[in-house]
Amino acid sequence: MDGPIFSRCYSIETGRALVSPFGGGRRAAVDDGFAFFRSSVRTFRRGEIIAMPGVRIDKFARVQHGLVIASTVLPDGREFIAEVIPTAGVIGELEVLRRQTLSLEYRAATDCELHFFEGRLLREKYVSDPDFQESVLLKALARVSELELRIISNAGSSLQSRLASTLLRLSKVYAKEAPNSRDELIISQHDLAATLPASREKVNRCLRRLRESKIIDGAQGRIRILNRKALQACADSTFSEK
Repeated sequence: MDGPIFSRCYSIETGRALVSPFGGGRRAAVDDGFAFFRSSVRTFRRGEIIAMPGVRIDKFARVQHGLVIASTVLPDGREFIAEVIPTAGVIGELEVLRRQTLSLEYRAATDCELHFFEGRLLREKYVSDPDFQESVLLKALARVSELELRIISNAGSSLQSRLASTLLRLSKVYAKEAPNSRDELIISQHDLAATLPASREKVNRCLRRLRESKIIDGAQGRIRILNRKALQACADSTFSEK
């Protein structure tokens, strides 16, 4: 999973950063479940590609800071964002375990920092540690289950309802990165439409109605939730434009 565009690569020995990619000497925090040594650390700017689909990898990555988008292309050519991976999320662990190629494209939704680990370390721990094995499988099943629920919901809900649900769901993801800004999302109209998925024109009309109702505010890639209760009511409603 060597990204085609990256900057400021450095090494970790026993979890200690030798050079900070963002300055300030911030010590890297290592998740207990993925406390492997000898990782490389790379930073990506918003919009940069981290890994492409169809590539066979023998590394997996942990999102140390920032947000990562996992997407694919639908049969009609539209992009579909399957998942927004927050801080502490892991990328490519199942492909490494199964020795498969990546099925999704990964790119930086915000400026982010990723820690990369050798696949061999993951496979060795997976075989030798039943608790770790169970943890990996449960996390993978939870991600698949969430995606299935989204697809089922999309089939029977209005666009207004799906948009409201998406904004509420993404606000929880963004809150993991910035707890003090849980009501603010920095997301482009293209990415928001691809997350639903729907056309940008229809999404813009729904956003305009939510702004007119004082439920949300903001523009130019920034959305602020003003009335979370009213937004939840929109998410629960099935009567709106498809």
